[in-house]
Amino acid sequence: MNKSINLKNRPSGKPILEDFKFEDIETPEAAEGQLLLKTLYVSVDPYLRGRMRDEKSYIPPFKVGEPLESMVVAEVTESKNENFKKGDFVSGMLKWKKIQISDGKGLNKIDRNLAPLSAYLGVLGLTGITAYLGLEKIGKLKEGEHLLVSGAAGAVGSVVGQIGKIKSCKVTGIAGTDEKIETLKEKYGFDSGINYKKTGNIKSAIAEACALGVDVYFDNVGGEILDAAMASMNKYGRVINCGAISIYNAEEQPTGPRLETVLIKKSISMQGFTVRDYAEDFPDAIKQLAQWLKEGKLKYEETVVEGFEKIPQAFLDLFEGKNKGKMVVKVN
Repeated sequence: MNKSINLKNRPSGKPILEDFKFEDIETPEAAEGQLLLKTLYVSVDPYLRGRMRDEKSYIPPFKVGEPLESMVVAEVTESKNENFKKGDFVSGMLKWKKIQISDGKGLNKIDRNLAPLSAYLGVLGLTGITAYLGLEKIGKLKEGEHLLVSGAAGAVGSVVGQIGKIKSCKVTGIAGTDEKIETLKEKYGFDSGINYKKTGNIKSAIAEACALGVDVYFDNVGGEILDAAMASMNKYGRVINCGAISIYNAEEQPTGPRLETVLIKKSISMQGFTVRDYAEDFPDAIKQLAQWLKEGKLKYEETVVEGFEKIPQAFLDLFEGKNKGKMVVKVN
């Protein structure tokens, strides 16, 4: 029997399992021009929390009673579309369904000989592209600069730091466990790391780790860590606002230090972005990431949860920091 996972309720604060509903649905048949897709891997990402709110954003909100969606790797099991054939593997924004149809728009063929299929949801997918284009388009990272990364052990952050090292920069990562800090240094080559959960004063810890200041800050968490990082920014520094997981579940908009003064005094640039702003640059980004991966300059880690029914819990686990690298669900 085919199944879907629907949004049952709009969460108040942190989502819970009861906000999701599993539904038995019919297995569709492909019409002319369509594909029948079997879901293999599903990406769960913090930004999906924003789509659970009924508010205008850069991407439409989920509708109550309808399936959620995210980036998915699927296998073409039947094709009536001339651009795809049975046995092709594809990635794209698809519904949380075991089996579904598509007209092929927005789907990209992927090569399992280049990398494991799940990698196309991470290092060779939107997370890797986000890291690469954020640094290229906004960070304008230059050799010898000091790069600070929050959420550094996550899917985006770990790639950001490695690109920093490829570009001969000094890199400091912020994460939530000693184990993650060790991974940043030993596996990904970060120069230093800060465990924010053990640090009594995050502002002082950043200042100590980045004694000569921060030139580029890639922010994945927002909140108090962003406030603290601003104090160590160098003149003409660049802040990349990629995510704000620390406040995604806040029921009221938190306030913090006003940043106008430091932005002005140090001529700092701060810009928010979503990777879809640079869709035309995706092919070049994937080409470069794949080349680094082939050369062994880029490593990645995944937390793979098995079972279609585990998708909601895997999503919730993101907010507890239970993932190392990219969190994906393998659909058996």
